[in-house]
Amino acid sequence: MDAPMKFVQIIDFETERIEEMRELSQEMDQTMDGHSGGPTRRLVLQDRNNPGHYLAVIEFDSYEEAMSNSDRPETAKFAERMAALCTRAPSFTDCDVLDMTAFT
Repeated sequence: MDAPMKFVQIIDFETERIEEMRELSQEMDQTMDGHSGGPTRRLVLQDRNNPGHYLAVIEFDSYEEAMSNSDRPETAKFAERMAALCTRAPSFTDCDVLDMTAFT
């Protein structure tokens, strides 16, 4: 039986309040700590050519776990609070991970 395919959601957002966004993300990390099915990794990137533009890459063990996480009330509350810190509405891209390599 094939293992579930890892899943990544990319959140494209703009904010002038990145420190508040970091605090909100850390608060969400604490809320989700100990819950199964949540994100396994988060990577936040800042656009060098547009310092107010960011990408958050959120990894899940599977699409199903990501959708289950999206249905949680805590996630909806986080999304509302995140949007309030943005200068434009965030956009979301859902991706299946086809290949991943870790280099040492």
